[in-house]
Amino acid sequence: SGQKVCYGGLKHSCYKLAYFQDLSRRVGFEEARQACEMDGGALLSLESETEQQLIENMLQNLTKSGSGISDGDFWIGLWRSGNELATSSPCPNLYKWADGSISPFRNWYTDEPSCGSEACVVMYHQPTANPGLGGPYLYQWNDDRCNMKH
Repeated sequence: SGQKVCYGGLKHSCYKLAYFQDLSRRVGFEEARQACEMDGGALLSLESETEQQLIENMLQNLTKSGSGISDGDFWIGLWRSGNELATSSPCPNLYKWADGSISPFRNWYTDEPSCGSEACVVMYHQPTANPGLGGPYLYQWNDDRCNMKH
């Protein structure tokens, strides 16, 4: 289940936000990716500052609607496969969009990506967390372990 919002004339005309307050319904990266594909879509590629802002506005509207949305990060379609770590490229350059987009747009939180065992990316949504060095943990991106539940 999720909230579907459609716009005319945009490259990606429809977006679907799935947020589960019930922690037992949250899923890992691969499950999220498969759920999107079964729904005829793909995990979100954020290809510009404009699109990032659009998604932030959608999340703010969802929060305002009094639906009880609280802390809980959202998977996006950015990831790196572990076998690419052997290359000489700097780690941040290894992240790719799951839908094949080649957009270079990134919105990492300060000090991210941390790489290592973290290879799948979330958009932060932790309104109750104390701000860190990069400010509130809201809407910037963080690499996380792919088996984490979001």
